[in-house]
Amino acid sequence: MTTIDYDSFLIGGGWTAATTDNVIDVLSANTGQLIGRVPDSVEADMDAAVAAARAAFDARGGWATWAPRQRAEVMVRLAEALETRSEETSVRVSSQNGMPITTSRQVEGAQPPQYLRYYADLIVQSEGEEERGTTLVRREPIGVAAAIPPFNAPQVLSFLKIAPALAAGCTLVVKPPPETVLDFFLLAEAVIEAGVPEGVINIVPGGREAGAYLVSHPGVDKVSFTGSTAAGRQIGATCAQLLRPVTLELGGKSAAIILDDAKLSERAEQLFAASFLINGQTCFASTRILAPANRYHEVVDFYTSLASAARVGDSLDPATQIGPMVSARQRDRVESYIAKGLGDGARLTTGGGRPDDLDQGWFVQPTIFADVDNSSVIGQEEIFGPVLVIIRYDGDDDAVRLANDSAYGLGGTVWTEDTERGIDIARRVATGTIGINGYFPAIDAPYGGMKASGLGRENGPEGMAAYQQFQSIYRL
Repeated sequence: MTTIDYDSFLIGGGWTAATTDNVIDVLSANTGQLIGRVPDSVEADMDAAVAAARAAFDARGGWATWAPRQRAEVMVRLAEALETRSEETSVRVSSQNGMPITTSRQVEGAQPPQYLRYYADLIVQSEGEEERGTTLVRREPIGVAAAIPPFNAPQVLSFLKIAPALAAGCTLVVKPPPETVLDFFLLAEAVIEAGVPEGVINIVPGGREAGAYLVSHPGVDKVSFTGSTAAGRQIGATCAQLLRPVTLELGGKSAAIILDDAKLSERAEQLFAASFLINGQTCFASTRILAPANRYHEVVDFYTSLASAARVGDSLDPATQIGPMVSARQRDRVESYIAKGLGDGARLTTGGGRPDDLDQGWFVQPTIFADVDNSSVIGQEEIFGPVLVIIRYDGDDDAVRLANDSAYGLGGTVWTEDTERGIDIARRVATGTIGINGYFPAIDAPYGGMKASGLGRENGPEGMAAYQQFQSIYRL
């Protein structure tokens, strides 16, 4: 089988050879077979990338000094270059992390250009300086940003960082996750084609060691990380010691509150997407299903049917609803949680194993647990796979209490035929985002978590503000 191989990084506006022979082997989530190789960075490669970003930021007439309209024009050209690569980007992402191709086309292929255009429009409309009485308040780009996205939606979650940073006038070093790197070389090609100035975007893949080195690099002014809470704590500690601004979008164990008037069958598609998006490998997924006591068995039966009927298969098949996990390690992790659920006495209603007809790849059946105690391991810890737990509640106050009885606070949903009632419930849930009868983050509204789900916000004007610093000039 032909593999997709690269031997260079995008540094300083062009392809730069790696300093060692270290490589990252890229495996298909569907088969476990090798599908590509890319260089694995070491400290010298990161040094070169940061130096290129630093030079592009500090240079007289550099990116930070460009007029907003000039930056916007480059961002639109990059959006256009990405659109010509949309299908190949979607295929590469799905091949690597198991995201169903229909989802990948909508998310990984289509959304990055949308982010670039949104922030391009925003900076053209925004004022860099503001009069407040006798004080002049200025917004300035913060500097060199380190962007560290995760494997589950690598392109769109990169552009939650790249697009606002570019708009603000920052330069970037992007460290792709080792599980999903082939798509970032398409991004690198688009950066070159679009004529993004040298050093403004640098892309250097690597593992945890490379990421840790980048986070602590003296040439970096801002860090933005999306990933696990455990890794986020370490990054946050490093940035705190350095007094370095950091945005952390971390894990979740979001609740889907099914109110007693919800019409489940009429919203089956939305309910499935809210909980099983990207095979459950989604930080904001509603994986704790809170069901009213008087409809508990109905809710259990509904989700059991929803999961058991889901099409599990090759992520490149348009009919697939649930693809494989990103890696053997992740599949094993999900299976270990299924074993914990069974050991704790939860009732398995469907799934719980590997599909009989798929003997390659890292597949897990969509799994439903009923009679789950909210305080149990599977009720509290993020599984990051197609595993839902259904928890009984008595009355709206109890539903809110259970929803808030979590270390996390990233997403969530409320399902009801009374929108105002749903909003009233949503206001009481301690979470950064929550949807009524569906869930999907909006580009123009702040997105991020509370509690162990992170610090800071992405998307909207707030997302760009994270890459800006303020200066007040007092005129006395």
